[in-house]
Amino acid sequence: FRRPRGLFLAYPERDDFDEILGNAASPQVEVIVVTDGERILGLGDQGAGGMGIPIGKLSLYTACGGIHPATTLPILLDVGTNNRERLDDPLYVGWRHERIIGDEYDALIDAFVGAVMRKFPGVLLQWEDFAQAHASPILDRYRDRLCTFNDDIQGTAAVTTGTLLAAVAVAGGRLRDQQVVILGAGSAGCGIGEQLVAAMVEGGLAERDARSHFFLIDRPGLLHDGLAGLRPFQQKFAQPKDRVAGWRTGPGEAIGLLDVVRNARPTILIGASGQPGTFGEEVVRAMAEHVDRPIIFPLSNPTSRAEATPADLIAWTDGRALIATGSPFDDVSYGGRRFPIAQCNNSYVFPGLGLGVLAVGARRVSDAMFMAAARALADCSPAGHDPAGPLLPPLSESRRVSRAIALAVAAAAQRDGLSAPFRPEELERLVDAKIWQPRYLPMRPKRGEPEGFVRAVSP
Repeated sequence: FRRPRGLFLAYPERDDFDEILGNAASPQVEVIVVTDGERILGLGDQGAGGMGIPIGKLSLYTACGGIHPATTLPILLDVGTNNRERLDDPLYVGWRHERIIGDEYDALIDAFVGAVMRKFPGVLLQWEDFAQAHASPILDRYRDRLCTFNDDIQGTAAVTTGTLLAAVAVAGGRLRDQQVVILGAGSAGCGIGEQLVAAMVEGGLAERDARSHFFLIDRPGLLHDGLAGLRPFQQKFAQPKDRVAGWRTGPGEAIGLLDVVRNARPTILIGASGQPGTFGEEVVRAMAEHVDRPIIFPLSNPTSRAEATPADLIAWTDGRALIATGSPFDDVSYGGRRFPIAQCNNSYVFPGLGLGVLAVGARRVSDAMFMAAARALADCSPAGHDPAGPLLPPLSESRRVSRAIALAVAAAAQRDGLSAPFRPEELERLVDAKIWQPRYLPMRPKRGEPEGFVRAVSP
């Protein structure tokens, strides 16, 4: 596992997907991560160059969750690329064609899913870095047909919800009482909103009342009734137009972030926009005027795309902000105090989710399983017993966190009737039995062999 690996499934070979999947290095594949390379981190369309993402994600399944590396399979769906630099590169390894769209694209995805279900029944399939136009429709189309999830939508939502639950506890409130502004109403931002709505409903609110607590902002400004071009997953968060009438203070028709902060008086501000610096001083100070402990999560990555830096947020709120970021940042020193900054990284959730799914043979990945993962993550927060601590444990404790999440996810799968039956006292044994440990055979020279010659021997 020291060199690149994985399968490239190209559009011209769509009739041969079953045969190509038969070339997997291991016949026992339990987890697949697949991308079409269109929305790679902050890089955009990389075409076949996006293969590093599935490889990296599956490495985290192993490092954090203990999934045996031989049971993982990275896949790149090569549907072309609209990146002219890649197409003109003589060393580009992918299909030299503009991206297919529409019915052709949908048919390819269907051919891929069908081949996976035939070749690897029971596999956990994770969708990664698909464009906004495809991510939610693909998830909606297949989530009830096989064990699958979208990490950008559901994984991001779960880790954000877990971190927010920890932050709200530190602030001394209840999630159901919070007012939430999300900058960036794409698949990730709306996914976060949906998970938080579900958590508020669990807390006793009706869904309609819960949605009234959310203000989502995208390129056209605040989402509201009558705004043209809203996608179906955005329409659920559109505020009644009469509620926000008169909020606009700047030029143009859009209701901007500062307008929303001044009028909605949020207690939670989340960034999923990919637009650096959008949480400026005026916005943050306006929020801090009416909140004792403002909760601010600039989640965009990489670091260069963060909506604000923790140092600025701490300074602009006089050290009162509770912060988690999507990219790694150093701790902040301010006013003689040290403020640890948590990184709200999906690797806190999806490895443990996968471990729990595989341990009990879950047939689907339900919303309740993600909620269980979020609550288990919140329970792992150091801030739960030390308000000055970080909202999340260090990534060095990822094995412990993943195990706790796996236990919660597996229990939720059984409650939902999605797993093989097991007794509660068997749960820990099932999870621990699935955790792979890298144990290497000792090496020593055999008597009579040349000096420097070594062979593996059984321990």
